Amino acid sequence: MFATDSPSPSPLLDRPCRREALLTLPAQKAHVSAARHFAGDLLETWSVPTGDRDSAVLIVDELAANAAQYGRERMTVLLALDGGTLHIVVTDSGMAVERRRPDMAPDEHGRGTGIVQYLAQSTEIHQTRSGREVRACLRCSR
Repeated sequence: MFATDSPSPSPLLDRPCRREALLTLPAQKAHVSAARHFAGDLLETWSVPTGDRDSAVLIVDELAANAAQYGRERMTVLLALDGGTLHIVVTDSGMAVERRRPDMAPDEHGRGTGIVQYLAQSTEIHQTRSGREVRACLRCSR
């Protein structure tokens, strides 16, 4: 596990931000809870209000779970607080996600992205040469 927390510019966001932190973990289900705790503790340190922090932690949990399931080697969680907007960027080293099979029960899979889309003001998914990147933006009350 590797983590950084700094007020420096973010290459993933292409602009300077007030606060940012990056966590790199193996893409394994056993490490999803570490991503969740990292986000919760960090956002508390950054004084993000409890309701927004809870939403952000749930977004990180869902995106990290997907990255752990579909990524091959590693996953990264970037949190960047820019004014009143929290940017959550989760990347993994996996390929495109297969669509849900018709024989799978809807209550077993597929809720994660719906939860993220409901909580976040915007979401984007990009397939890159090295894997997949999912971005979610959450406006934080101050």
